Amino acid sequence: MEPVAVVDRLYTAFAARDGDAMAALYAPSGRFSDPVFPALTGAEAGAMWRMLTARADDLRIEHTPPTQQDGHVRTRWQAWYTFSATGRKVHNIIDADIVVEDGQITSHTDHFGFWRWSRQALGVPGLLLGWTPMLQGKVQKQADKGLRQFLARDGSGAASG
Repeated sequence: MEPVAVVDRLYTAFAARDGDAMAALYAPSGRFSDPVFPALTGAEAGAMWRMLTARADDLRIEHTPPTQQDGHVRTRWQAWYTFSATGRKVHNIIDADIVVEDGQITSHTDHFGFWRWSRQALGVPGLLLGWTPMLQGKVQKQADKGLRQFLARDGSGAASG
């Protein structure tokens, strides 16, 4: 499958809340990174997508048509959802940079403004502290803990800590 088609399939599956289809697109040695999950392997990335889609009650996803340049596929995607930890509405705008080799995602980096996200998701704490490495680190630790718990229940054993 062509790289642009792989990325389009990723976000089409996300919009359909099909975490299994998303997970299947990652190479076992692939990498995923964003401001909340900074260093996941392919198996962990797949588990993250399965976790996020399983928890999504009101998730809406849209993405622009992916484009490829210099071996990278790029798209802008948007997510509208309620952040479960606070019950607050979030509209996140994300720029994705993805490398696809032999029909599988080997590198996926999502860029978004953590402070913008934290103001929406966390309210006043995000407004006051969302720009600090301290709050981002705390959110990363909570996200990692949630992923580890999901992996333990899921039984995939994709992550070891």
